[in-house]
Amino acid sequence: MIEGSLANRQRRLVEAWAEIHQLELMSDWDLLQEGKLPNKIEPLH
Repeated sequence: MIEGSLANRQRRLVEAWAEIHQLELMSDWDLLQEGKLPNKIEPLH
């Protein structure tokens, strides 16, 4: 986290989501670096 804060439970949920979707996040990062729009990623439920 760069700035701000979350309660521990919410932070752990976001970290787990990011771990599950790591490949999709990296793919979207590459698209953004090319000036393209990112693909949608399944939200946290």
